[in-house]
Amino acid sequence: MAKWPETRRLRIGMAQINTTVGDFTGNIKRILKTIEEARSSGVDLLTFPELAVCGYPPEDLLFKPQFIADNLHALDKVVEASAGITLVVGFVDANSDIFNAAAIIHDGKLAGVYHKIFLPNYGVFDENRYFQSGKQSPVYVIGGINVGVNICEDIWYESGPSTSQAYSGADVIVNISASPYHFGKADFRERMIAARAADNVAIFAFNNLVGGQDELVFDGNSLIIDEKGQLLARGKRFKEDLIVADLDVENVFRTRLHDPRWRQGRLRREEQGWVTADKIVISETLPAKNRPRLESRPAEPSDLVAEVYEALVLGTRDYILKNGFKKVLIGLSGGIDSSLVATVAVDALGKSNVVGVAMPSRFSSGGSLTDAGLLAKNLGINLLNIPIEGVFQAFLATLAEPFKGTEFGIAEENLQARVRGTLLMSLSNKFGWLVLTTGNKSEYATGYTTLYGDMAGGFAVIKDVPKTMVYRLTAYRNRLAGYELIPATVIRKPPSAELRPGQLDTDSLPAYEILDPVITAYVEEDKSIEQIVASGIDEKVVRRAARLVDTSEYKRRQAPPGVKITPRAFGRDRRLPITNRFKRD
Repeated sequence: MAKWPETRRLRIGMAQINTTVGDFTGNIKRILKTIEEARSSGVDLLTFPELAVCGYPPEDLLFKPQFIADNLHALDKVVEASAGITLVVGFVDANSDIFNAAAIIHDGKLAGVYHKIFLPNYGVFDENRYFQSGKQSPVYVIGGINVGVNICEDIWYESGPSTSQAYSGADVIVNISASPYHFGKADFRERMIAARAADNVAIFAFNNLVGGQDELVFDGNSLIIDEKGQLLARGKRFKEDLIVADLDVENVFRTRLHDPRWRQGRLRREEQGWVTADKIVISETLPAKNRPRLESRPAEPSDLVAEVYEALVLGTRDYILKNGFKKVLIGLSGGIDSSLVATVAVDALGKSNVVGVAMPSRFSSGGSLTDAGLLAKNLGINLLNIPIEGVFQAFLATLAEPFKGTEFGIAEENLQARVRGTLLMSLSNKFGWLVLTTGNKSEYATGYTTLYGDMAGGFAVIKDVPKTMVYRLTAYRNRLAGYELIPATVIRKPPSAELRPGQLDTDSLPAYEILDPVITAYVEEDKSIEQIVASGIDEKVVRRAARLVDTSEYKRRQAPPGVKITPRAFGRDRRLPITNRFKRD
């Protein structure tokens, strides 16, 4: 193939990799493998996500000096492997304090270090607890091209390091990131970065992390946006990827010449006494390379329900495998929640690694056992059938004296759930299988769960999935399968815990299509009861739901972790005191 001009062009590679916190050997192996792949593709500048060396977020491991030291030794191995290429790699720098840092490495040498300036301390983030803030935002000359480097939160500020670097001459802004997923965030993030690129008249390369880490899941979706705010390339969604693109830096110069905003912005800053960022020369020219022009990659179409499902699969897979488990165990009730969890588990781990358990009681309908069996057959998983009536009777007999003279009620209903939880945990102990719980966000929000019963387990796959979204996810997965993988009878039946005769969820809760908007407003948006009522929802329903949310905090505090998919999940995102007398109204 014919060569094409290299003048003012930069071939960038962004390594969207799945790291594991503290797995220095595994992380470096991934990094070195990607360096070789990028080198064979003629990449000039290769970037990696935020804290790629040690994994993100390391949390209180950062208080361990050995962790910091191992991270620095691991970085040395990356430096040694950098012959003939320039790298930007996230690591923890130690220099009188510790910093969330980016190493700029060139041809076997550590050429520069950037310290993250804006440390997020909201939602799931707690970086001020660990890191010192950086003060400088230099521009690095790489192959004669001015490149600004910054980290994650730095790009979210309109007048942050990116603007300083761009007005100091940076043609390309590289942002290495670990931006966790919630539904709708990818589109919002892309719009934000496009605005930053257009406002700063610079090419923006946003390199995001991918993979699951405890409750968090990182979606990838790395981006390259040109100086006019147009998408050049996007990384795969929820998959590892190496995004390679040729950047025409000459276009940045031409666009700036024709953009009066650029000149006026620079002039205003100079009048205000603005100081330009330092320039650090890494390399003056790029080595000549005989390489063909790259073909553009079409962007994946955006589908909210599809991305939520993929997030659940990836978050579940990584939690289980990264923690050393191989098989999982799920109580299959024949209901829609357990059916969805089992389906996600099979997609995450394969059918041979998922075991279902049906545990019918005197109150279980015949259809529930049939539906559990049909789902297990469709998924190809082993189904154990362990009736709980004998154990339930033994408990009732044991409690007969203290319960004498009382009506059958919630204690007896929850006793059945606790029998099931005990059986599942016993199987887990015997065979080393991790129990996946099946409660959804609507249930966790209102406390419609049983401590040490259906909450017993190691990972709560759908704990952040509202019930109405559960139905959308099952419909999506059936469309994907092309048939009723999750049986229609499961989807159509009214939700019920089946702990007493004729029981329905609506006996205890408002209909989910009414309840879920209240939970979103009250929990995720912090709206008052009056504001929610003003939106047209019945006041009694709102007050009842709010009371259930507030009085169930003690239960949620004891719940297992689960995949975060909404903008504000219970746990890391929403931390309220259990003991408090704050008045809702």
